[in-house]
Amino acid sequence: MTDALELSIVMPCLNEAKTVGECVTQARRALARLGIAGEVIVADNGSTDGSRDIAERAGARVVPVAARGYGAALAGGIAAARGTYVLMGDADLTYDFDAIDPFLERLRAGDDLVMGNRFKGGIEKGAMPALHQWVGNPVLSFLGRLFYRSDVGDFHCGLRAFRRDAIQKLDLRSTGMEYATEMVAKSALHRLRVSEVPATLAPDIRDRPPHLRTWRDGWRHLRFMLLYSPRWLFLYPGALLMLVGALGSLWLLPGAQRIGDVAFDVHTLIFAALAVLVGFQAVVFALFTKTFAITEGLLPPDPRLDRLYKYVTLETGLILGAAVLIVGLIGALVAVALWGSRSFGELPSTETARTLRIVIVSGTAVALGLETILASFFLSVLGLRRR
Repeated sequence: MTDALELSIVMPCLNEAKTVGECVTQARRALARLGIAGEVIVADNGSTDGSRDIAERAGARVVPVAARGYGAALAGGIAAARGTYVLMGDADLTYDFDAIDPFLERLRAGDDLVMGNRFKGGIEKGAMPALHQWVGNPVLSFLGRLFYRSDVGDFHCGLRAFRRDAIQKLDLRSTGMEYATEMVAKSALHRLRVSEVPATLAPDIRDRPPHLRTWRDGWRHLRFMLLYSPRWLFLYPGALLMLVGALGSLWLLPGAQRIGDVAFDVHTLIFAALAVLVGFQAVVFALFTKTFAITEGLLPPDPRLDRLYKYVTLETGLILGAAVLIVGLIGALVAVALWGSRSFGELPSTETARTLRIVIVSGTAVALGLETILASFFLSVLGLRRR
C-alpha cells in the first residue's frame, strides 16, 4: 500500500449500484490498455444499495468517507490515493473512463490540472437539462473566467485530472458540489498550469433522481465564486457607487439641475451622498475580506496588498479619517451659524436648500471620517497575524 503509482482514478459514490461496477471495469481496462501502474478508488459516501460490494468485486479499492457531500467524498478519495496523478469522475456512466488518454498526456507534459470540456467533446441528447446546458453552465463558467482570469470553458465538468501534490497544496475546503468550482478557482489564483481537453457526456441511466439540485447547487456555486472574489463582490461595485455618488454630488452642489423637464435638487443629493457612503463601506469590506482570506489561507498572498500595507498603516488611516472628520465638522458649524443668524428659527425658503446642501455634504464627511478611523483600527487588527 505504500508503493507509488502513476495514476489513481477516484470516483465519488452514493448509491450507484446500477453503474459503479461498469465504471470501475472501464477504468481498469483503460489502465491495462495504457500500461499504467494505477488503481481505481471508489470513495463511498454512505451507500446502502450494495454499491461498495459491487465496486470491490469489479476490482476497486473502496474508501469509506463518513462526511457527507460530493466534495467530502472526493477529498477522502484523493487523500487515500497513491498515484502521482489523480483522475476524478462520477460513478454514473455519464463519463467515459476508456477515454482518459488526453488527460494523461497533458499531465505528463507538465500541466497541474487538466479539465474536461463537455461543450467541446459533445453532450449527447438528454445528457444535460437544457437549463444547465444553455444557461447555468455557460453563465457560471463565464463568471468564473471573469472573476479569476481563467481560460477554463467548462468550470463544472466532473471529469478532470491533476497532480495530486499540486491540488492538495490548495487546501480545498468545500464539502458540497462547489468543490469542483473551488478546485478551478484556486488553481487559477495560485497560477497553476491548467489546460482543457474534450470530454463527452452521456445520458444518465440510473433509475433514481440525480444528486444534483439545479437551484440549490447553482446558488452554492455562485455564492462560492462571489465569496472568493472580493474584487467583484465588494471592490468594483463599491468603487462604482462612490464614483456615481461623487459625480452626482458635485453636479448638484451649486444648485438644482434640470435634464429636460426633470428637475434634480437636494432630494437627489441625499441619495448621491448615500451612494458615496455605501460605496465606501463596500470598498473597505473588500480590504477586510481580502486580508482575512489571505490570513486564513483561503486566498494566496497578494503582493499588491502587501505594498498597500507599507503605506496604509493605522496612523495614516487615523490622520486621513481625522482630516475628513474635521472638514465635516467645519461644514456642520457653518450650517449652525446660518441657522443662528435666524435666531435658530425657521429658515426662509430661499435659504433652506442652500443650508441643506451644506448639511448633507458635512454629514457625509463626518460619516466618512468616522468610518475611516474605525476601519483603520479593524484593518490593523486583521493585519496583526499577517505581519
